[in-house]
Amino acid sequence: MDTSNNPYGPHTSSPKGGTSLHEYPRINLQNSNAMTTPQPTNAQPPIATPESEMSLRATTLVTNLSAVTARITSASASANASQTRPQAQRPQCPVRLVAVSKLKPASDIQILHQYNPTLHFGENYLQELLEKSKILPPGIRWHFIGGLQSNKCVTLARDVRGLWAVESVDSEKKASLLDRGWGERGTQAGVGEDAATTTAAASASEGGDAGADGDRLRVFVQVNTSGEDSKSGVEPAEAVRLCRYIREQCPRLKLQGLMTIGAIARSRATTMENKNEDFLCLRETKERVEKELGLLEGDEEAGEGLELSMGMSGDFEGAIAMGSTQVRVGSTIFGARPPKRGG
Repeated sequence: MDTSNNPYGPHTSSPKGGTSLHEYPRINLQNSNAMTTPQPTNAQPPIATPESEMSLRATTLVTNLSAVTARITSASASANASQTRPQAQRPQCPVRLVAVSKLKPASDIQILHQYNPTLHFGENYLQELLEKSKILPPGIRWHFIGGLQSNKCVTLARDVRGLWAVESVDSEKKASLLDRGWGERGTQAGVGEDAATTTAAASASEGGDAGADGDRLRVFVQVNTSGEDSKSGVEPAEAVRLCRYIREQCPRLKLQGLMTIGAIARSRATTMENKNEDFLCLRETKERVEKELGLLEGDEEAGEGLELSMGMSGDFEGAIAMGSTQVRVGSTIFGARPPKRGG
């Protein structure tokens, strides 16, 4: 089969037409910790990769991932030791890394999943996520982090194998549709079995992080902390209402936390010392939601309270300093992203 135009990598077929899961070759990662030259900034759209280049790509990806992981560990240690970060804001678990793989080939994801089976991946486009989830191993944990459209909520929750969380919930209608879609998973051929397989595999590899709420879909409420019209999300003042609705009216959803995509200018100015106003706003909103909903008053479901999903490639260390429990990093791991093709 000619795979010269296959965006999913050289060892897979497009899932269209019901193509079954294809086996990827095992990538030799023995020397993957060696330093390599970063990917060029003019990276081309995903195309088939010869085996010799695949090995180099694997080395580059693993090196980049290891560097990001080390930076997260260092930032977490600094934040926990700093007096500027209140004890109540320190995460009880290591900061979760979501590798943002949108518009990258499935072969990249396979390489990193093979290297670290506990790594989470984030996607922005439903069709791309649907196709990747069909051809990649069922144990991968997917986060949908893109703009959420009402007419796609049911499909997203019902049909994406290995869906771990939806991070861009910004209305009661969308929450209800996700709740409905999650309830329909068992009615789709193979989806219920896939979900069970994913939960079991993830639970075994991550000690319960992925399996504890396997019967419900984790969701984050997206908050528009910058007030920009171009950004999705509820106003900070409306977050309590939506969070309450999810907890009281959506029994198949688990309110996991809050998420924001802040202003670019603030992101560029963020350092471990220079606080980001968007991150501060999200943290204050989280505290208000927890207080109003009583999430820190012995609620077994809430555990340690809500999570904060904030921080990307350019500012994740500053986000960790301000209390982030989850960062979404793409280009620093995968290299420059190609333009979205075909709408």
